[in-house]
Amino acid sequence: MGSLIRLIMGVPVAFAVTGLLFLFMAAMIKGPTRLNDEADSVNISITAKIDDTDLNSANKEFKRPTLDAPPPPPPAVNDPSNRPALDGVRATIPTIDANLSIGSGFNPDRDAQPLVRIPPQYPDRCMSRAGPSESVVVQFDVTPEGQTTNANVVDSSNSCLNRAAVRSVERWKYQPKIVDNEAQWRRGVQTTVTFVLEE
Repeated sequence: MGSLIRLIMGVPVAFAVTGLLFLFMAAMIKGPTRLNDEADSVNISITAKIDDTDLNSANKEFKRPTLDAPPPPPPAVNDPSNRPALDGVRATIPTIDANLSIGSGFNPDRDAQPLVRIPPQYPDRCMSRAGPSESVVVQFDVTPEGQTTNANVVDSSNSCLNRAAVRSVERWKYQPKIVDNEAQWRRGVQTTVTFVLEE
């Protein structure tokens, strides 16, 4: 109800104010305009005069910078007492009466070494009955080609994780065992696979 009264009262007032503004602007437009013709005119020059320079005179005025003289050489030392002794240290070589076999220092034989270890995936079915950290001890053999085989579980803190640990170990890669420059089987390798439950 109050908004209807405001509308009824506001519309005539808005028309009256708008009409007065139009009449005021019309009076300003029809009024006499006075321009100050006596004002000084402003000269604006867009093109500036550019003086040509004589290249020959500019080159004559150019002077090369003078370089500093190199420093003098250090003074020569002619004092014979200042020279180092060239005799050296004289000592006798000690004799060692021990029978030592030093060898060549290079042993090509080595045990199997891991190259790629893929971490195990925590099975979804084991998450409800597993602790935050579980471990499975797996024993396996390494072939001469570096593949893991015959993987089986030796010890486990949660039997639900055994299958995932064996699958992870079967995807590992090794450098094979080397004996006399030949790749050999490496049997009975044991490792602990740790499962960590991320929150």
